[in-house]
Amino acid sequence: MDGKRRADIRPGALVDIVLKKDQPTGKLTRGRVRRILTNSPTHPHGIKVMLEDGQVGRVQLLIDPSTKEG
Repeated sequence: MDGKRRADIRPGALVDIVLKKDQPTGKLTRGRVRRILTNSPTHPHGIKVMLEDGQVGRVQLLIDPSTKEG
């Protein structure tokens, strides 16, 4: 599942994001969502999120969208 719909993404979900510095190469970074930063329901380049480690980027792929933090 791609990361273009905000409704598909939940805090705690495992995702692959592209960081701003990695946009030219498309290198992906995996992590769990801490916060969803995009307010609109969709975004053509992916919903912007903050990972638990503080990195910020746009979701390219949802690995485990059903997982939620306890």
